[in-house]
Amino acid sequence: MSTGTEIIRWSPEYREDFIRLNRQWIERYFALEESDLHIFSDPEGVIVKTGGEIFLARDEGGKVVGCCALVHHPDTGEYELAKMAVDPSAQGRGIGYRLGSALLEYAREAGVRKIFLEANTRLEASVALYRKLGFVSVPLDHPAYARCDLYMVAEL
Repeated sequence: MSTGTEIIRWSPEYREDFIRLNRQWIERYFALEESDLHIFSDPEGVIVKTGGEIFLARDEGGKVVGCCALVHHPDTGEYELAKMAVDPSAQGRGIGYRLGSALLEYAREAGVRKIFLEANTRLEASVALYRKLGFVSVPLDHPAYARCDLYMVAEL
């Protein structure tokens, strides 16, 4: 398990860690897309200042080893779990589950009733994690990312 790893909320000092972790997995399996670059250009402005939140996992040594974001889409009023990443050196220790659980707890306390996410079925461990967190598959209409072939929702 992830003993010694703490889940913390966004602070601008973690900007480069957030970008590093997300670039790492996206570039490993796919390619960066315009929407990724938009978020990376200003994570605080795009996510936090529009009603979302970013969560990070910091290990005993102070290194940020994981992250995820609750993104509010003001145009639709919907909320999305996005930009979840765990450093390969820290995978398998329950960090992704702890990040997702912290995000869901925060969302419930904020009165959010439903969260969606977009994923890719190639990333089987991620999909299993989302199911463990309570997300279920629903039909995918208009994915925001070319790499996504799975749409899931969780009712809170």
